[in-house]
This record gives sequence, C-alpha cells and structure tokens, in this order.
Amino acid sequence: MWNFVTEPDLHPVKLDVVTNNLTDESGYVFTAPYGPDASSGQVGTYITDIDGNPVWFKSVPDDNMENLGFRVQEYQGEPVLTTWQGTAAGSPGYQNLPMAAPEPGACFYIYDQNYNVIETVSAVDGWTADLHELLLTSSGTALFLTFKTVAMDLTEYGGPEDGYVGDYGIQEIDLATNELVFSWDMLEHISLEDSYETAASANSTDGNVWDVFHPNSLDIGSDGEILVSLRNMWAGYAIDRTSGDILWQLNGQQQSDETWSLITPTDDATFSWQHMLRFRGADQISMFDDSCCGTDANGDDEEAQGQSRGLLLDIDFTTETASVATTVYHDPSLSVSSQGSMQELADGDWFVGWGIEPYFSQYGAAGNTADTASSNRLYEVKSGDDLFSYRAFRDTWVGTPTTSPKTVAQSANGQTTVCASWNGSTETVAWRVLAGASESDLSVVVPNVQRDGFETSATVPGTAEYYQVEALDSAGEVIGTSAVVAVSS
Repeated sequence: MWNFVTEPDLHPVKLDVVTNNLTDESGYVFTAPYGPDASSGQVGTYITDIDGNPVWFKSVPDDNMENLGFRVQEYQGEPVLTTWQGTAAGSPGYQNLPMAAPEPGACFYIYDQNYNVIETVSAVDGWTADLHELLLTSSGTALFLTFKTVAMDLTEYGGPEDGYVGDYGIQEIDLATNELVFSWDMLEHISLEDSYETAASANSTDGNVWDVFHPNSLDIGSDGEILVSLRNMWAGYAIDRTSGDILWQLNGQQQSDETWSLITPTDDATFSWQHMLRFRGADQISMFDDSCCGTDANGDDEEAQGQSRGLLLDIDFTTETASVATTVYHDPSLSVSSQGSMQELADGDWFVGWGIEPYFSQYGAAGNTADTASSNRLYEVKSGDDLFSYRAFRDTWVGTPTTSPKTVAQSANGQTTVCASWNGSTETVAWRVLAGASESDLSVVVPNVQRDGFETSATVPGTAEYYQVEALDSAGEVIGTSAVVAVSS
C-alpha cells in the first residue's frame, strides 16, 4: 500500500505496471479496489495515472462497505464520476443473500469535477440499488439494476420448500424530479427454468436464496432498447423501454414457451457467466466472457470450465446468429470466476479488467486469440495486497478539488524537506515552496519543482519556522494554496 506524509490517513493499494508499450499515455485509469483478504490497502474509489501513481483516492466510510463500478459518465453536459456504495453479501460465515447481492441501504453517488456529491440515487418501491450497473442517460435519467428477495417453494426446481428467489429489476428515475419513469421485474418476464445456476445452490445458502438471474450490466441501443446481461442465464436480453416486452435474446436457453427470438452463437462464439454487455453500433455486442463458474446439482462450486476472454460478436438479426469478430485473451490464461469488463477506447483499442483476478490490460484493436495470447498487449497492471476491481476503465478526466493542497515540512541536519500533495488535482504540474519566520511573512524559496507522483518532496537549505506550498498549472499560474504549517523535526 501507499503511505504519504501529507495524507497519513490514505493507504491505497500499489499498482505494479507490468507492461507499458503505449504510444499515448494520456488519461487515467479508474478502479475501485476491494477484497475480503486484503491485509492493509484501503477499499475505495481510485484514479491512477498510466504509471500507476495515485491521482485521487477516497476510502469507504466503513470496513464492511465497498465501491463498485467507478467510472466517468456525463450528466447535464458535464463529465462526472459515478459509483455504487454499500455492503455486498458474502462476508465469511454470513450470507443471508446470494453472493454479491446488495444489502439494504446501498445507493449510487454522482460526483462533479470538484469531487462533491451532487446526486444520490436510490431504488424505490421496496427494492435495493444493485451494485452492478448505473447508466446516466442523455435525457437526464438514471437507469440502474435493483434487487429484492421473493419467498417461493423451490422444490420443483430442486431447491428448498421454504426458499426464496433473488429477484432483480430495472428502474429508471428522473434525476430532476426523482420520479420513477420505468420499472421492470425479471421474475415477471423470464422463466426460472432457463437458469444455469441450480436451485440446489439455495440449499447451501444460509438464507435459502436462489440466485437465479444475477444481472450485471445494462446498456441502451440506438432505438432506446435496454440490453441487460443475466450472468446465470448465460444470456443478454433486449427489452422494449416502452412496453417492457423482451425483443430478443442472445445465447442461453429457452426451455419454456418464450415468444421472442433467440440469437444463437456459433460454437466458438458461445459464452457463459458473462459480464458487461455493450452495443457496438447496430450489429455488434462486446462483453467479458468469464466462462466460469456456477454451482452444481449438490450446491457445490463447480471447477473452472473455460478460458476467460474479452469477446466482440457480430450479430446477424436476419439469420438470428452471432459470430466472433474479435477476441482478447490473457497470457498466462485465466479462468475468472466472477466480475470483469471490456471497454472499447476511442482509438479502437480494448481495455480489459480481469475481474477477481488482479489485472487490467490494454490491447490493440485486433485483439488476439487463445493461441496468440501473448500478442498485441500494450499495457498491463497488476494490483497488490490481494485487492481486485469489479471493473476497470481508462478515460479522460479533469479534477479540480475545492479542498486545499496539503504540505508537511520536516527539518534535519540543517535542511528542510517539504512534501506537497493535492488529492484529486489533475491540473497541478509543479509546486512552489514559500518559507519565512512568521505565518504572515513568507517568501519563495523554491520557485518550481515538478510534480512527482501523488506526493512531491523538495529540499530547502536551512530551516525556517513556517512553510507553505502553491500548486502551479502548465501555464505557471497558481491554482491552489496550502495552509501555512510550522516546521517539525
């Protein structure tokens, strides 16, 4: 973990840049590290530069909480940060809900460029905001997944009589009025028989809850249709946003009397336990294909079934088939049991988060194959301290915190070391150091020292009583000033 003199309460995990063959190092990486086995690094929202240096970190307020899905979106024409915050079921020795289901009280936060929370989004009508997805739409609404449990006799499916279904929904709320404008309940539309997660899994869960659906992403198509990924159905479903009808289904099975079309992938295009389905134009869909892992008929975890990959599919709606357009594999190969993401960058490259495996990587647009997995990888980072991130994104961002820069001055052996930092500032490129005999009588002693990662140190000859730092932008203008601090020894 990192330790800082100027921010002693911040301890984000260190990231090891394993590979960097990028020609464009602009922008930042957005993750939300967490993990039940972490020994020291803090859980929270995390912006790092391409070299792995922290830019902004905010820890969660409670050890049992997590942030998930942290990324850049747009709201009211301005870039914002969004994240889910809450407690997910699955802590050791306690699981009254399906693994990773949200405990009541969870919500989404929207941060502006000053890192102030400008909106809090919560579910309504007895549902809980689910951790897997929040989309901000161009019409000023928030579209997100929701969760609740429903009591049900599961014996006909091989589960307990006093069982529950982990039901999920979709809600869309107008952020200006906080009114619900769309609501959709999966239990009312999708057959339980189509799940690849056995009802026997409820027998091994303290709360007798069958995680039959497990949605993990939402996207909006060119005609306004919603694309939802249901991990435990091995399928994506397109939903009419007006009627709520299912328009078509990609992959998975139909053991009941479903009336919508089933788009069937070719053998090499079939996927399972997938995450983060995204429309790519009118006839392509990208995803992270976990290919691992479910629960067998005895309620036990299955062994790894396949090799995880990033996957781009060509969709032919006329023939109702899907074929492989691009794949992205990791070297060495990974079987990712949960989570994961695949983001298409503006230049066509792919930025892949490997879920519960502590890696995120960038690949050229052509991707690679299982046989050429070591090729076309431009960038890779490995997270330390047993932490991982549900998703990982690369994006542009301008952060202008309203807090002040921090500084600490320490003297020894006739000279003073001044440390400076400003959590969240992307515009600081250098620091100016001032010193003096009193708080009101300071002069410049170091006119310009280039920013060096999150915390920059400058050595000042001699020892003054008081010190201050000024943050400088690329034009040399002062954009932030710290409090005056007394020197310490």
